[in-house]
Amino acid sequence: MILLALPNKGRISEPINEILDKSGLKMTVQGRSLFAKTVDENINVMFARARDIPEFVADGVADVGITGYDLILERGVENKIEFLLDFEFGKANLVIASPENSNINSINDIKDGMKIATEFPHLTEKYLKSKNLNLEIIELSGATEIAPFIGVADLISDLTSTGTTLKLNRLKPIETIVSSTTRLIANKNSINDPEKKVKINQIVSGIKSVLYAQTKRLIMMNAPKNKIEEIRSIIPGMSGPTISEVLSNNGVVAIHAVIDEKDVFHIVAKLEELGAKDILVVPIERIL
Repeated sequence: MILLALPNKGRISEPINEILDKSGLKMTVQGRSLFAKTVDENINVMFARARDIPEFVADGVADVGITGYDLILERGVENKIEFLLDFEFGKANLVIASPENSNINSINDIKDGMKIATEFPHLTEKYLKSKNLNLEIIELSGATEIAPFIGVADLISDLTSTGTTLKLNRLKPIETIVSSTTRLIANKNSINDPEKKVKINQIVSGIKSVLYAQTKRLIMMNAPKNKIEEIRSIIPGMSGPTISEVLSNNGVVAIHAVIDEKDVFHIVAKLEELGAKDILVVPIERIL
């Protein structure tokens, strides 16, 4: 039995659930239960705070888990778990920020004895020590941005994805401690267990197939038979385009291929120039 720990809320929770659903690992959740079954009787899900998932996986409470890289480092378990996959979303930076009207504009302006408020005391302390700085760390559980304006701290260390929240609170980032994305991690004993490893690899493969498919599109069209080679040069596909006969007397064939989503606009324009018509571009759920 594999237990997969997922965030119970937060900005990465919904995208993760959607990816698992598209991978075929559909969950059955009853009410506000902390556990769920999946279509695979050997894989169950546990919902937990994203902050706690690194510890749960490291301690073997869960076999695998999905959480932020920043939270893994904050818990200090990066050497106790196996990194299986980077989702490359949920991007954010843990930064040191000061009030906009402050004279603290870079790491060089920070002095020993200053106070810094944060929800990431371990990462913040480790980084400051690497810079030979000795600050008083004030651990908060939320609303970190207000700390400099109520006399609690001179600086803050906080997670930001766009910088909008910092700007709205009249703060400026002056140093980046770490950049973070969403990661799939595994307990070391679980990944080394032959039976569990089979199931864990299935989870990894399913997620990878969805993430890869998100960058691709299936393009289908009817095109003149005498333009096949030119079209083939434009849409080589993954193993070459698929070409089939169309029951007509117009010398037309049906062609479909997988292309990069970023190339759709230019490829469609070139295909139209070559006489392709009835062009369809559709998303793909999985590519294995």
